[in-house]
Amino acid sequence: MHMALHGFSLLSLFSFVHIALLSTLCFAGDPYVSYDLHVSYSTASPLGVPQQVIVINGKLPGPPINVTTNNNVIVNVRNELDEDLLMTWPGIQMRRNSWQDGVLGTNCPIPPKWNWTYQFQVKDQIGSFFYFPSLNFQRASGGFGGFIINNRKIIPIPFAQPDDDIVIMIGDWYTQSHKALRMALGAGKDIGIPDGVLINGKGPYRYNNTIVPDGIEYETIQVDPGKTYRLRIHNVGISTSLNFRIQNHNLLLAETEGHYAMQQNFTDFDIHVGQSYSFLVTMDQNASTDYYIVASARFVNESLWQRVTGVAILHYSNSKGPATGPLPDPPNDVYDKTRSMNQARSVRQNGSASGARPNPQGSFHYGTINITDTYVIKILPPVTINGTVRATLNGISFVNPDTPIRLADQHKVRGDYKLDFPNRPLNRRPRIDRSMINATYKGFIEIVLQNDDTTIQSFHLDGYSFFVVGYDYGNWSEDSKGSYNKWDAISRSTTQVYPGGWTSILVSLDNAGAWNLRAENLDRWFLGQETYLRIVNPEENGETEMAAPDNVLYCGALANLQRRQQSSAESIFRGNLKLLLTLLLTFITVNSIFS
Repeated sequence: MHMALHGFSLLSLFSFVHIALLSTLCFAGDPYVSYDLHVSYSTASPLGVPQQVIVINGKLPGPPINVTTNNNVIVNVRNELDEDLLMTWPGIQMRRNSWQDGVLGTNCPIPPKWNWTYQFQVKDQIGSFFYFPSLNFQRASGGFGGFIINNRKIIPIPFAQPDDDIVIMIGDWYTQSHKALRMALGAGKDIGIPDGVLINGKGPYRYNNTIVPDGIEYETIQVDPGKTYRLRIHNVGISTSLNFRIQNHNLLLAETEGHYAMQQNFTDFDIHVGQSYSFLVTMDQNASTDYYIVASARFVNESLWQRVTGVAILHYSNSKGPATGPLPDPPNDVYDKTRSMNQARSVRQNGSASGARPNPQGSFHYGTINITDTYVIKILPPVTINGTVRATLNGISFVNPDTPIRLADQHKVRGDYKLDFPNRPLNRRPRIDRSMINATYKGFIEIVLQNDDTTIQSFHLDGYSFFVVGYDYGNWSEDSKGSYNKWDAISRSTTQVYPGGWTSILVSLDNAGAWNLRAENLDRWFLGQETYLRIVNPEENGETEMAAPDNVLYCGALANLQRRQQSSAESIFRGNLKLLLTLLLTFITVNSIFS
């Protein structure tokens, strides 16, 4: 044994024990999985124009985080930017652990040139998600990557095992930097039409010599004939709903943001900002040519937006030539949102499939539970407040507290925020405030998002999945509940709200902490269209909410408590030293028994 360990550094020993023991012997319970994300700037030309982008480990998109249900996930984030950073993980529920959520209401930012290590468990979750930087409009420059949670082997998936997984990230894109875009927004300007749509960080295939300039690098998806692939599609853009389609291929819907859906075929599908879907696609064509993969803007004037189309190539291994001809047609309903809404309504939960646990997803009878509170949240076009352009929810344009919410609570910081977010729109002037929802632990609430803005928007709730029980146009009223789907509504964490319409969601508040409710449309989020649900168990005994992590960052009223941190590897090593030594001794004992 001495000979085997000769020449190991302390860090090498840590890595060896961490990987070999935690991942295979697992005496400490659920396995640990570690990732390093180095966030930095790079120069790229995805649309043919050199620009500064944000890369993860040198790549755009960043590497996918690929884990299994109940894994303990350690993500060391190194901030190589020239400004503060937080990484957030929408849809990852961070059970009892909002300290790891990665938004300003729950975390102090990671300063430039600092490391910070996220540690969380993907408890009782499966599905397709993504991560991205949550501060300073940075997502407009990249910094995103996929996040996959696989089923445990003992839990079957409700379809034949696909031949492979393919992550596809689509999103609108500007050739201006995130700094220039946020400066424009801060000055009260509209950021205008995007310059294009990227697919996996690359610009469009030159399907049209007039619209698409020469020399742009495009994405090619390599496939084999006859095989079936699971395509995990994420709209990581700023504000544009996109229609996704593959020439001559059907999209069999399988999962959305962690819940299996009733399987049905689509020729094209609307994916709104911040949303994620899994589709099963069988390569059943004769491969006479390659095929177009298209992501084009929805609900826009096609002549103005024609150049804003993402095009990649599906390449069969036996393909006989390049893709040619016009792109597959988009839905022809520019001024009619009914098709898109009906498509959304058709997405239903697969109640007979097991999710992360060995019991059907549909065993939770949400439609028979009494609603404890209803929040009607009105979304209006941006307005001028105190001389600046702001976006509001129920007349409140949110500014983040100086000290993260639960940290302020623990240290009894007064005046950091207010728990007076109105549950209905109020007849008063809009205001800038730190108003949050004082939500009741174990409550079962209804949130109605009433979109009186002129654009389609997406809303996300951290820490939870919710049931999307209703969409419609016009004004929501109590009578609208009669149209709710009370049986098999899809459960997810990001939903669209059509302009001039409403979306209703039901949420079971069983996850203590402080959780962000926000517009995923980056311009509206940046201008204040967010709030938080503060959910505290009055009988908290350490079992329903975790304490602040040992490496918690301090800011605001608690900035004087912050010390220069150790390197991430050293911090993790020290924090787990006793555990590692115990595991190492166990390993030695086992090795001596069998040698």
